[in-house]
Formats: sequence, C-alpha cells, structure tokens
Amino acid sequence: MEQFRLPKIPMPKLELPQAIQEVIREAEEKLAHRPKLLQLFKNCFPNTLETTTKLMEDGTTFVITGDIPASWLRDSVEQVIHYVPFAKEDKDLQRIISGLIKRHVNYVLIDPYANAFNESANDWHWNTTDVTDMSPWVWERKFEIDSLCFVVRLAYQYWKETELTDIFDANFKKAIRTIVDLFKTEQHHFEKSPYRFTRNNGILTDSLRNNGLGMPVNYTGMIWSGFRSSDDACDFHYNVPGNMFAVVALRQMQEFAEWVFRDMDLLAELKELEIEVNHGIQLYGIYRHPEFGPIYAYETDGFGNYCLMDDAGTPGLMSIPYLGYTTADDPIYQNTRRFALSKENPFYYEGKVAKGIGSPHTPEDYIWHMALSMQGITAQTAEEKLEMIAMLEATDADTGFMHEGFHADDPTIFTRKWFAWSNSLFSQLVYKAMKDGLL
Repeated sequence: MEQFRLPKIPMPKLELPQAIQEVIREAEEKLAHRPKLLQLFKNCFPNTLETTTKLMEDGTTFVITGDIPASWLRDSVEQVIHYVPFAKEDKDLQRIISGLIKRHVNYVLIDPYANAFNESANDWHWNTTDVTDMSPWVWERKFEIDSLCFVVRLAYQYWKETELTDIFDANFKKAIRTIVDLFKTEQHHFEKSPYRFTRNNGILTDSLRNNGLGMPVNYTGMIWSGFRSSDDACDFHYNVPGNMFAVVALRQMQEFAEWVFRDMDLLAELKELEIEVNHGIQLYGIYRHPEFGPIYAYETDGFGNYCLMDDAGTPGLMSIPYLGYTTADDPIYQNTRRFALSKENPFYYEGKVAKGIGSPHTPEDYIWHMALSMQGITAQTAEEKLEMIAMLEATDADTGFMHEGFHADDPTIFTRKWFAWSNSLFSQLVYKAMKDGLL
C-alpha cells in the first residue's frame, strides 16, 4: 500500500544557547590535536538544535527526527538528552527542553500507543492505509514500550539537573496516569488491550500477525510491546530491554509521586507495578546460554521461546546500563554483552573497516553508528572507549556526520545521511571521553 510522500518542513535555525556555545569552545581547545574528531563534534553536538528543533507559539518545542518530518517520542528525547547537563543555568536551553517535555505530555494524552506525531493535526501519516485507530495528530501508531519510557526519562533528568518543577502540572500527572494504566492493560494484552495494528504493504516486520493482535503470549508480569525501538515488529512480544526500561521509568515516576505530587497511593501503585515487571524479567527474561552462561534474552513470549539477538537501537541489550537498569559490571550484563558482540548475535557483523552491531531494520553487513557509540558509552575500559571513537571517526564517509547503518567493508555505502539521534549519541560519547581526560 502507499507510503505517504515525505513533505518538507522548514525548520528555522535556532541561535545556539550560550551553554552550548561554551561546550563547543571547550572542545576547540581540548580536541585541537584531533582536527577531524573536533570537526565531527562541532557538527554533531549542535545538530539537533541547528536542524531539527522548532519553538512553537504555545510554549512547546517540536523536534523532528531528521530526514522524516515527524517527531518520534524516543528519538526526540535522545536527540536532546546530551543538552540536559547544561540546562541548569541556561534559560534558553530550559525553554527548549521544558517545551519538548510539555509537547510529549500533550502527545501521550492524545494517543499513548503512538510512537511518532505531527507538528499539528494535519493528518499526515507514514502509511495512509494502516489498520488501527489513527488520529490526525499521529504520524505512526506502532506501540513500542520504550516510547513512553523515554518521555519519563527526559522529564526526570531535566528535573534532577535543573531542580525546576514547572513542568509538573495537572497534564503531566494525567500523562503519568495514562502511562500506568496502559502498562497495566498491556500486562494482559490479549484479555484487555484495545490495540491492533496491521499494515498491508508486503513488509512482514511492519505489521502485527494474528489480525493485528500479535503472536500469543503467556502472562509473566512484563508489559507487552508490539514493536521494537527499530519500529520493527517483535518476534515475541515481551521485549526484555524495553521492560527493563519500564522498570527504570516506574522507579522515576515513584519519585515524581513522592516528592512532587505527594501522592502516596500513586507511589504504592507504581512500586507494586515495578516489582511485578521486574519479577517477570528475572523469571522469564534470562536464558542459560551454553557458551556465555546466563544472559538476558532480547525477547520472550513467556512460553519458553526466546529471541537471542541484539539490535543497534536503544533500548537494546548493550544499552542496559545506559538506561539505568543495572550497572556495567553486573555479571549477567557482562555475559550478555559478550554474546551481543559475538557472531552468536545474528546482527553482529565484522568487515574490512569496522565491526559492531547492526539491525534487521537495515541490510545485512550494515553496522550502526549508534551501536558503536553505545558500545563506547557502556565500555568499562578506556581502551574500548577510544577504539569506538576511532572507528566512528573513520567511518563517517567524510560527510562530517554520523549515519544510521554503513557497510562493514565500505563506509561510503550508508543509510540516512541526516539522522540527528545518531549525531547526539556520538556527541555524548566524545564529550564524556573529553571530560574524563581520554582525548
């Protein structure tokens, strides 16, 4: 069926906030001995603000993903998350980030099952014939558990960094209520969920089987998800890293309930739900691998079937410590990491110029820059961090930016030359290494 013809949205170039200009000046001093890396950082660090961000008259902020004129809840958070540490003393950054949080809240209240939204109720859709309950605000309605978790993540980190509470209005609390109710519903997807999604375009990973319900699952306490963070359909609908992210989000929402809203009933409800989901992860989400020992599965159905892989997108198995579920030295995570970076992972590739994790979302032998950045961010040794930075620096195809996937033998063959999330994640890695004195 027909995909929507991508319209062009003019995004006014914002004047960079003072705090961001200062970071760039700092990099010019500390990375002067690495001219190519410096130029990459100067291109990538402000890329979200320069090319994808629009301040709206209602006080919100609209952030497109890059080469697609829609705002993904997940992508837009990760596109700005590297700016949050600089927001405490910068009013312009506070306006941008708090405005995005407010827009996310509006989107969640419009449709908590949707993953991507329009700037206005213009009725633009990625695919014009999706069989689901669409709104004119919704660009795509693939339910991905991580979308809602990212909304919580940005609000939490912004609050912790700035100590500002103006984002916590009645609509924010209503959005929390909406997220909790949806999580509870999707613990019992087949019995209680109104969500259905089919797309008859011939691409199997774009649609849910079983008349839009998805494949059968057993009750585990975990939360059902239709799609992965790559926007591809789950094989088994308990996505383990997504549920880990939900546990983290539930813990963060508990802090909102206790310290912002002073709602002890909501606090108790969130705590109970966190325990249920986490119990499901620990009971059903661990696979005893004959080579690596106990590892976290990527997906399971609760019937004893497992999908053993990792995907470059976040949340994935590599990103577990980044999400805050556990620490990088956790033994099961370490086993899982060794699995993900081996040929036992069907989406791990090694080529002439690079090695790393790709995705079923892109062709075979395509490694994702985001996977290399995440590997560096979660690495425990300086050597591995520097190895990832060198590999990223060498595979930009002299474009000055990060991409989605590139061929392991030839980085000049790549997907998505304008992918702001990838630029932001790379910037996180380089800035952290710079501050740690590794560069």
